[in-house]
Amino acid sequence: MRKPIFFGLMHRPSRTCTPCVFFLTLVSFAADAATPSVRETDASITVSIDDRSILTYHKADVPPPEGADPIFTRSGFIHPVYSPSGTVVTGIHPDDHYHHFGLWHAWVECEIEGENVDFWNLKEKTGRVRYAKTLSLSRGSDSAGFTVVQEHVAFPGNQDKERVILRGVFTVVARLIDGAYEIDYKTVQTNVSSSSLKLPAYRYGGPIAYRAPHHWDRTNSDYLSSEGKNRNDGHTTRSKWIAMWGEKKTGSEADTLTILCHRENHDFPQRMRVWPETSNNGAIFFNYVPIQEFAWKISPGQVSIMRYRLVVQNGKPDPHDLNKRWNRFVR
Repeated sequence: MRKPIFFGLMHRPSRTCTPCVFFLTLVSFAADAATPSVRETDASITVSIDDRSILTYHKADVPPPEGADPIFTRSGFIHPVYSPSGTVVTGIHPDDHYHHFGLWHAWVECEIEGENVDFWNLKEKTGRVRYAKTLSLSRGSDSAGFTVVQEHVAFPGNQDKERVILRGVFTVVARLIDGAYEIDYKTVQTNVSSSSLKLPAYRYGGPIAYRAPHHWDRTNSDYLSSEGKNRNDGHTTRSKWIAMWGEKKTGSEADTLTILCHRENHDFPQRMRVWPETSNNGAIFFNYVPIQEFAWKISPGQVSIMRYRLVVQNGKPDPHDLNKRWNRFVR
């Protein structure tokens, strides 16, 4: 467990009280002392700090709710993600979009060899993303994580005939810094096919997407970007980071999940897919979209690397704090 800080001890020391200064430094450091761990089962990988889960990655297929089309079954995504207070800050299989999976990624409206392939919209039955294998688990003195292989699989005209187009090495590393969970999210995707994957300009799809808890709506949640945009003026704008916050189910306290976009990513600062308050009662959905303005393609053998960092905190977003975290991320 994290050691408590007794604020009553933190009085102003005299100039001659060197031991007091040393004592306070030790207490302050202990506030973020934590024991990270990672555990793998046949179905999932869970990253924890001090025996408190931060996130779970799903290796096995997860079916949709009873009564929904089984086509919405999927692996290769993260849910739940927890705030430091222990509140879940992701949502999965909402009624309005069964193909939303907490934290996930997939390309949409693609073309290969003249055929349309959609890896995002599972109901189209032309493609999907799946977990393939685990490469490694990592645990350091202050962080823990994993590296897995994921595949973008196309079904050109036949669900029984599959073709792997992209093979992605997906790495996640989590730690506790200054009271927040910081989660590195890196995709290294290689076109392992013999044809270019064409990515026409489109409003969504790409390396990272987020669906918030289902009770977050227009009355108790919002977005805040590094450029000061919210749910009503953020869509199609560019940002270094985007914070999404919402109130807990009980009480007025809030939690925030922020995605920091690395400046070496393609089309940085990337454009955003942000739902306005008129979409699904103001539900929170977000996607960084590096092909929102300009078409792109991933040629045979070409490697695409995208890096993001999630910051999960108690309370509403603090732009000054998030700018400091972004600067530390990209330095």
